Amino acid sequence: MNDTHTAVPWGPAAATGIGSLPGTDAREAARTALGSFEDPEHLPFLPELPARGPGADMLGRTAGMLAELYVQLEPSGWRISDRPGRDTRRARAWLGEDLDAVEEFAQELGDGAGPRGLKVSVVGPWTLAAGIERRNGEAMLGDHGAVRDLAASLAEGVSAHLAQVRRRVPGATPVLQLDEPSLTAVLRGSVPTASGYRTHPAVDRAVVEATLRQLADVHDGPVIVHSCAPDVPVALLRRAGADGISLDASLLTEREDEAIGEAVEAGVTLFAGVVPATEGDGPALSDPAGSVGGVRSLWRRLGLSPGLLAESVVVTPTCGLAGASPAYARRVLAHCARAARSLADNPQ
Repeated sequence: MNDTHTAVPWGPAAATGIGSLPGTDAREAARTALGSFEDPEHLPFLPELPARGPGADMLGRTAGMLAELYVQLEPSGWRISDRPGRDTRRARAWLGEDLDAVEEFAQELGDGAGPRGLKVSVVGPWTLAAGIERRNGEAMLGDHGAVRDLAASLAEGVSAHLAQVRRRVPGATPVLQLDEPSLTAVLRGSVPTASGYRTHPAVDRAVVEATLRQLADVHDGPVIVHSCAPDVPVALLRRAGADGISLDASLLTEREDEAIGEAVEAGVTLFAGVVPATEGDGPALSDPAGSVGGVRSLWRRLGLSPGLLAESVVVTPTCGLAGASPAYARRVLAHCARAARSLADNPQ
């Protein structure tokens, strides 16, 4: 991937969202995703609205970006098809609608007032390979040649997508987020086959790393890898050169301390998911300092300088906000910004 000292378009005490928001209104989502993070230290994001249906979901949205590979929706899920059909066209239309809305909102802010950076999320190659079927109904993950073709198609499609983002929001540096919630299952060999009676063999870690690097090399800006699953392979992602690693901090155990410490010392930013993504999953959003208490504890265990805390951590929700109410989603993003500020004001 990129050198871990890539210049980043966010400042100390930064916050951002993961990607998904509730509802179906692209303009309202753009207002939330950019308006919640108007202060220049924060990182606005291009929102995803999976409630619109197939094609707006995580897999379908990214599959619509593929170059010279097409998908269609079957009862079992997304499957490779011979030509672009209704499902591919719908996915591309919704992505275009989202880009229109973000471009419009950025223009409303006026010259010089738009975002410094804009985070765009795509499904990474391994989660895509685990989630898209070949024509025989089995996941692409089960065919090494199919995975190589998929990764190459994805790299070309992502490059075109990033170019479009640059054209539409010219003042903002794109930040590429690769969503890889299935990565741990791919590495462990626990992705089920179509029958459900077996699992696909574990993929060699060197192959996983090389494929991630190939995908991220299409971008000359910061690259983040996100997973809100347990046991994120932090060391592998650091070796692959990730500029940031985004995870659900509530799932961390002391087993991950060494890998996280090495990553932070190598210049990797920790995108710490500390604010509950849905109502009822945690305490009320009334104590920003309390929300990042676990991050401070982690920092003390690692023996890292408190002065680097606000520069090395970006505060996020624990996962996407598609399952929240619109009002709660707005409160969560505002709370993330306040919690990030508390890290800078009181790092101890």
